[in-house]
Amino acid sequence: MGQNKDVVAGVERVTKKFGEVTALKCLDLNITRGRVVGLLGPNGAGKTTLVRLLLGMTRPTSGTITVFGGNPRKSSTRMRMGAMLQVAKVPDTLRVREHIQLFSSYYPQPLALADSLACAGLESVAGRLFGELSGGQKQRVLFALALCGNPDLLLLDEPTVGLDVEARHALWERIRDLVMRGKTIVLTTHYLEEADALSDEIVVINHGSIIAQGTSGEIKASIGGKLIRCVTALTITDVKFLPGVLSARENRGALEVRASDPDDVIRQLLARDPSLSGIEVNSASLDDAFLALTHSETTMKSTQEVYQ
Repeated sequence: MGQNKDVVAGVERVTKKFGEVTALKCLDLNITRGRVVGLLGPNGAGKTTLVRLLLGMTRPTSGTITVFGGNPRKSSTRMRMGAMLQVAKVPDTLRVREHIQLFSSYYPQPLALADSLACAGLESVAGRLFGELSGGQKQRVLFALALCGNPDLLLLDEPTVGLDVEARHALWERIRDLVMRGKTIVLTTHYLEEADALSDEIVVINHGSIIAQGTSGEIKASIGGKLIRCVTALTITDVKFLPGVLSARENRGALEVRASDPDDVIRQLLARDPSLSGIEVNSASLDDAFLALTHSETTMKSTQEVYQ
């Protein structure tokens, strides 16, 4: 790993432990140039730990991390990275432009101030104190601080938390622009729509291990079947053992059934409940795939623990 010139970051057999807790288990991952890699997983899956390892903020317990072919803890490597982390705090008493100018001074070839402001959509608030900004505006300042050094690798940990829909979509466009300019982005997010819209590759992590990896389309296809949504008097227990039913759940007053043969399953449902209504049939979404993958993996882990 790390020999391919297109590999920006390599993770080889990495395990990270915090006392008795194993956050990552023998993880292997290559991150290639000019792509958005979406890291998905439940809370505590190991996503933020992986980001901190890539940034050189912590060391692996075992295994190897390389970024640009070298140690992520070296200053020369860090000069080529930018990060927007979930927990970040900057002084309220500096103005937006002052924050960006200060951070830019740490880098050898930073973006021009005007470019950083424009990329984060901050031109209109450049002269305002950070403490006077709204939550969404503060989030955009943190985004500007992550990119003002003109990094080749940008790590974004939940970047759109607190943004309204319009601001979130505007930030998506800026992320796409950065990729078009050859930047590489690692994105962790709980907004699966965001991962679906932006990611060239998705990596699903649970209990410290990669349980699925591929394009959004490949991840969706991995769970198979179609999703039937309907309003019915039938319960999950009535439905889940029917032939062709892969899973069933209640969601917002409707029953959602994942089926290998949706036409046949709908016929069975109608035979048992002629009043069935509001029938919709769709391909699996990334949300469906994520829930199916993490639930299946968690169930398997629990079963294994019972028999150990």
